[in-house]
Formats: sequence, C-alpha cells, structure tokens
Amino acid sequence: MITEATGQVELSVVVPAYNEEQRLAPTLDAIRGHLGDNCSWELIVVDDGSADETVRVAREAAAADPRVNVVVSETNRGKGHALRLGVLASYGRRVLITDADLATPIEELDHLAKAMTEGETAAAIGSRAHPEARIEVHQSRLREVLGRMGNRLIRAVAVPGIRDTQCGFKLFDGEKARAAFADARLDGWGIDVEILQFFRRKGWAVSEVPVRWSHQDGSKVGAADYGKVLWELARLKARAVRRVDLALGALYLLSSVLLYKNLWGGLGRSYLTDSMQDQNQWEWFFAVTADNVTHLRDPLFTTVQNFPDGVNLMGNTPMLGLSVPFTPVTLALGPTVTWALILTLGISATAYAWYWLFARRVTENRWAAGLGGALAAFAPPMISHANAHPNFCVLFMIPLIIDRALRLCEGRNVRCDGVILGLFTTYQIFLGEEVLLLASLGMALFALSYALARRDVARAAVRPLAKGLGYALGVCLVLIAYPLYRQFAGAQSYHSVLHGDNAGNSPLALIEFAGRSLMGDDVTADKLALNRTEQNAFYGWPLVALAFALVVRLWRRPEVKALAFTGVAAAVLSLGQKIRIPYTDVVFPGPWKLLAHQPLFESVIEGRVAMICAPVLGALIALAAGRLARSRVRATQVAGFTAIALALLPIVPTSFPTNARPEVPEFIASGLWKKYVKPGESLVPVPLPDPGSAEALHWQSATGLGFSVPGGYFNGPWGPDRIGIYGASPRWTSNLFGDVRSGKPVPDIGTDWQNQAREDLAYWRAGVLVLAPQPQEPQLYETVTRLLGREGTKVGGVWIWDVSSVR
Repeated sequence: MITEATGQVELSVVVPAYNEEQRLAPTLDAIRGHLGDNCSWELIVVDDGSADETVRVAREAAAADPRVNVVVSETNRGKGHALRLGVLASYGRRVLITDADLATPIEELDHLAKAMTEGETAAAIGSRAHPEARIEVHQSRLREVLGRMGNRLIRAVAVPGIRDTQCGFKLFDGEKARAAFADARLDGWGIDVEILQFFRRKGWAVSEVPVRWSHQDGSKVGAADYGKVLWELARLKARAVRRVDLALGALYLLSSVLLYKNLWGGLGRSYLTDSMQDQNQWEWFFAVTADNVTHLRDPLFTTVQNFPDGVNLMGNTPMLGLSVPFTPVTLALGPTVTWALILTLGISATAYAWYWLFARRVTENRWAAGLGGALAAFAPPMISHANAHPNFCVLFMIPLIIDRALRLCEGRNVRCDGVILGLFTTYQIFLGEEVLLLASLGMALFALSYALARRDVARAAVRPLAKGLGYALGVCLVLIAYPLYRQFAGAQSYHSVLHGDNAGNSPLALIEFAGRSLMGDDVTADKLALNRTEQNAFYGWPLVALAFALVVRLWRRPEVKALAFTGVAAAVLSLGQKIRIPYTDVVFPGPWKLLAHQPLFESVIEGRVAMICAPVLGALIALAAGRLARSRVRATQVAGFTAIALALLPIVPTSFPTNARPEVPEFIASGLWKKYVKPGESLVPVPLPDPGSAEALHWQSATGLGFSVPGGYFNGPWGPDRIGIYGASPRWTSNLFGDVRSGKPVPDIGTDWQNQAREDLAYWRAGVLVLAPQPQEPQLYETVTRLLGREGTKVGGVWIWDVSSVR
C-alpha cells in the first residue's frame, strides 16, 4: 500500500473519460474506496468532449468528495490529449493513469507501487503480456491478434523490450510524468508509446508488472484505432529524427546526385562512359525482372538472353531485392530510370546506413559519424564500382547486419536478434552474395582481433553469438534453400568463375589516387587496375598516412587495434596470390593463395577484398573526429581537422562522365522485327551480343523484351566441368562474327563454314539475322553474305537475312 502523505499529495489518479456516463460512477467509487484515508490523494477525471452525461456524473462525484477534480475538454481530441490535461493538472508525488472501465482492477495499484519502491524505478506499468499476468475475460480473437501484432511492431520500432505498452494502467513518478506529458504531442492511443519513449531517452527505468485484466464491454478501442496507432508511431519516428540526421541525409543525396548529374541530365540518351557494357546488362536485368514479375514467370531463370539455353538469374546479379520492388518504376518509366535511381538512392542510403552504425557504435558526435559514413560509402573503390556494379556500391544492408551481429554479442534478446539477422542476411543475398562474403570476411577478421585484445568480452559473447547465429542460419536456410539450389544445381548453373592469378592489387594501388578522384588521373590508375570498374583500392597516400598516425595515437583502444588488423589484413589479402614488389622483379606468394581455390572464394576477384578497408577507414576517421570535437584545446582541433581535410580532399570523387548512347535501330524500335520472328524463334544480332559488345541487350530492354537473342552478357557454364565464364558458350559462327568485328580479315568461307553456320542457326532457332550500323559493318556484311550465299535486305536502317526457311 502507498505510504502516508507528509505534507503533499502522495498520489494523483488520472481517469480519461469519453461517453462513460454508465460506468464512471462505479469506477470512481471503487477507486475512492480502495484509496480510503491511507494517504493524501487526488482523483482527476478528464472529460474528452463527451456527448452524454459524463461531465454531470463526474461533477456529482466531485461535489461529494473535494479530492475529486474534473477537467473538461470542449471537444473530443483523443485519449492522449485527455491524459495530457489530467497529468499536467496533477500534484501527486506519484501519478496513476487508469482507464474508466477499470479493466485492470484498482487493487493492482499495490503491485505497481511495490515494484516502483523495490526496484527504484521511475515508472511501473501494468502488463497483460507478462507470463504471470491473469487475463480473466478475453477480447475477441480478432482484437487479440491485432493487439499482439501491434505490440510486436511497437517493440520493434519504438520501445524494444516492453511487452505491453497499451495497457491503460500505469504508475509514474509525478515530476517525471509531468515532464513527459508536457513534452508529448500525440492526442490518440499512441500517447503510451510516446511517454515510454521519453522515459527511455532520459534513462529513467521502467518496470513491467503483471496484472489482472478483464475485457469490458463498450470498449472505445475499435479496429480502425489500430491503424491510428500505427500512424502515430510513424509520427513518433519522424519526430525522433534529429536535424543533423536530416542534414546528413540531404548531403548524402546531393552528393550522389552530383555524381550522376550527367546521367540524369541526358536520361535515356546518356551512357556512363566507364561502365563498358555493364549499363546495358543491368538495365536488361531490371527489365527482365519486371517482365517476369508482371507475367508471373520464374524470376530465377529466363531464355530472353542466351536463347535457347537461357540464363540462370540466381547465378547472376539482378539484385532481386531491389529490381522486384522497383518493378512499377521499371514498367512506368523504363529500366534506365530504375538504373539511375538505384545507383543514386542506393549510394546515399549506404552512406546513411554507415553513419547510423558509426553513431551507435563508434562516436557520439553525429557529424563525426557522418564524416565516417561519407568515407565508407564514397571511398574510391566504391566510386569505381558505382560506374557499373550497383551490387558492390549499394550496401545499405551491411551496416545493419554488422549492428545485429554486435547485438547478439551483447546477449540481450538472442532469439529475436538472431531471427532478424537471418532475415537481413537473406535479403542481402538477393542484393549481392559476393559482397556478403566479403563483409563476413571483414567481420571475422575484426572479431578475431578484437577477441585477442579483449578476451573477457570475447568469452562473454561466445555463447549468445553462437546461439544467435544458429537462429540466423536456420531462418536464412529455410528462406534461401530453394534459390540456392537453383543457383548451384539448376539449369545453366556453374560452380566457379576463374579470373586467373593476376587479379590482385598492386601495392602501389593502395596509395595511389583513383582516376575519378580529385587528385587522380586515368593514365596512372589504368596501369594499376583491371579496368575502371575494378579500381578496388586507390585510397591515396595521405589517407593511408593519416590512418597509420591515428592507429599509433589511439593504439590503447581495443577497437582501434581490431580496426587496424582488419584493414591491414584486408589490404594484404587483396594483393592476390602473387605479391610483386613495385619496380623490381621480386615476387612473393600472397596469403590469398590459401583461399583462392576454396568454395565461394574461388569466384572472388581478390582485389575487391581491399573494399573492406573503406568502412575501416570510415570508422577510424569518425572516432578521431569525434575525439577532436570534444577537445578543449583549440590548436589541437584546428590541426586535427586540417589533417583530416588534407587526407580526404584528394580522394573526393568527381562526376561520372557520359557519352551519347546509340539509338535503337528503327527495325527494332518500330516492331518491324515481328514480321520475321515467329514464336519459338530468336533474333540473331550480327555479331552476337557478348561482354565486349552488348548493345543488343539495350534493344531488348528498351522495347519490352519482345524477342529473344542467342549469346549475351551474363555468367554461365562452359564445357563438361561447367566452369563459369562471361557470356554464352562459344560456337563456330559466333566466334567468326566476333573475330571479324575485332578487325581480323574475313576468312575463305566454303562448304564447311556454311554447314556449320546452318547448324548454329538451327541451334539458335534463328528467325532473322540483323546487322546494325557499326565500324566493321562492310566486313560483317560480306561474312554473312558468304555464309548464307545471298545478299541481305535493308529494312528499318539495318541489314537483315530472313533465315526461317533456311533452317
């Protein structure tokens, strides 16, 4: 029971009431009867604009007992507004809020008061979801289901750890309650969540107490109110966003738009110069995914490319996690808009995700975390891939996965965190598997080094981490088992993509500047990278030097030791199987040799491992900037931030250049091809599309994928061992066309060549051959004419050969 008063109101009881004429009087009598004279108390009834005689009943009670007060709202504005009026009118050392139906009996107040006193908490809230709670009269099944779903959502997005936020029986410290309700803005049922969020932000402890509860007829909570609570939750989340969050999000988005300003400026007519054939490939991926979704086709396979064998889409990178939800955009605005949007929004979202992680785990200074997030997302290797590989630069899930793994180590809610980690991992698999593998490698390196630095923390984390990873693996395997089966054992599957033993970085690449960096140049960078989309290091010597200095200065911190080990290990692994000492003929075996032929790793371009260094450097910069911001020595701040600026300025990326895109030939764009290609046949471009020239994929994606083509740009199997290669398995005729396109002379074509062409055309089920204008057009025309023994016909701006009858 509540202790006796000592010169002040010990307890205020606030009862919101709306159209409670019938049951308000018994409720007030029950409350007054329970409180009696055991303490000094006040009972505040707040009428929320009732249309019946609720006010009259309340005032009669007030006339009979001066400790009863009535507050009247002229209009009905909701429970939140009524509670705010009542709590702010209270004077009690403690404040109890209870519903007018007393679904939780007033006697349960004693349990809440005891929990507050013994637990020294700022609030004790009644819980119907506690294992020891007693539900004496249940709600309807529908309302119980909706209530459980709502509580799960509230726990996930608002107040994790509290089972039941909506029980209308809560006891608060009076001063803290008045502060919380004065800050509250919601007028509806979401007020409970808003108040608990306020307590959590202030660090005020809240205990959840099991109570007796009975559903009462005439409840004012309708089915539509659950939707209103969700809307108010959204308002709460929006209100919780800091100005710095909005500012950084806007800066990230602006930076991304500036990167792609040339692409956006000539949308549909511009082509990213450094993307080689990848833009054609990615737009085709987005188009074919939208087509499969629209027509309820298999999203993991298609024969639109590489006809008739098809393409294993799960074995490629269509980013189904984005291409599927972007289907409406693709259908309405075209795959080029989807391509531009995913790149622009994806990079800015990635920067924001790293910022969010660094703000939670690295530094309390939001601007410092924002600087680290910018480096992690806009680092030179990310910019290089941003020309052509959204699966390697749209990485917003990776920080979320890292954070969830760290939560597992804390062991607070292992099952929930494990399940969520499994869902996050599954989604990332549908964004990019190789990135997930590299992120896992980076996390493993960090965990190993941190465990060596903090053995006590590692020992405490082993059990919850192992248990949580078990949950994650179970969830992930259930969801991804069938797609992975299709990827590794389905049609057109392959077991590895070999890149040779020279795909590692040169040591010089780690300290040079990328071609698209402010201080870089293409000539130097091109010599040190596979191509302009694979400049996987190029952090620049000033940033490397600064990182070294920061590690030395902050070496005592275990997280800095772990970051340093992770960054150095990733950099060394990225040098590949052979490490050549610059300017010498000395070659050492690299540690990547141990992984190069292991499952999964055998398909990785080892130079990409250096991308792990980007978030490592971002975390170091965020940590250093946060410490500088707290420094009270002005000279230290100036020197420190100057050093950071000088290290980052040379690697600031420049806008991506574009070139004019070839127009789709009239023969394709106007649909003239339909006259020559029957169902089950293919349109054969001359030469066939391949990784070196895939404009025919643009023909398809720009015109609705109405026809299939042999060949293409994708990953598929080759030979009896099903080794992964880029493009279709070669055939005599496709090789011949490719040779002539590359400048080789037209060979003497006799009966053997013609018979082989006839066999290949039959295999491709060719309906028509199409030769579009291109540099080697005369030689290609001569080649086709000799193979078929007849001249072509000029139709719609292209040369065509109708070959349906020939087959």
